Amino acid sequence: MTSNNSTDAGMPMAGRDAAHLPGHWLLARLGKRVLRPGGREMTTRMLAAAGLAGSDVVELAPGLGRTAKQILEDRPASYVGVEADQDAATLARSAVGSKGTVIVGDADETTLPDSSADVVVGEAMLTMQTDAHKAQIVAEAFRVLRPGGRYAIHELALTPDTVPDEVKTEVRQALARSIKVNARPLATAEWRELLEQAGFDIDDVSFASMALLEPRRIITDEGPLRTLKFVSNVLRDRDARARVLGMRSTFRKHGDHMAAIAIIARKPR
Repeated sequence: MTSNNSTDAGMPMAGRDAAHLPGHWLLARLGKRVLRPGGREMTTRMLAAAGLAGSDVVELAPGLGRTAKQILEDRPASYVGVEADQDAATLARSAVGSKGTVIVGDADETTLPDSSADVVVGEAMLTMQTDAHKAQIVAEAFRVLRPGGRYAIHELALTPDTVPDEVKTEVRQALARSIKVNARPLATAEWRELLEQAGFDIDDVSFASMALLEPRRIITDEGPLRTLKFVSNVLRDRDARARVLGMRSTFRKHGDHMAAIAIIARKPR
């Protein structure tokens, strides 16, 4: 059974069936709007720490545009979203309206000028890249930022730093099977090293539980009415329900070794 409800409209990969759709786009199709591992509260804290007011802000992979709306609430001097998926870019443009610009481009080659931004924001996208591509995206953020500029990321971390390599592999493979994306989360020390090797200094590191599909987090992130809509869509679609329950089971099984992480890194002056 494939979902035919209105949440499909305009979604990336709208023609893909629920059994094979990447997890984040499946959740979006079902009506979930907050797709970050640490939820809306972690995003809010991260953006506050990044210092957006009066800044030129670039967001990498804005997706549905939910974080873009929060960024714009802080009245930046300018906003540019860089989104590789044409359908997602259209959704992000609808969210941003006349308050900013969304261009179609790659996070590792944005085409934006050198030293043209005060803040670069990226959420739940580095985790989905290979180690080499992570480094390319981080290097691009460094290039685009002015000296003193901030790079704010919100990703998935493996915990603790001493977690054995075989456990890292097990968690990554379980995530890949569940969300249909080759996720490669890093331990905290590895996230720091990735940023520092690109030239960044680390200003702040914070954590939250990885509770994306737990009822309490869903209500907090989506609100009661949207939560009811999301649950109703899940219950109506057998294939989607199996995927969502499978993802939640994976998150719970490996919960001791996963956490949401937010880092504010700074380009030296």
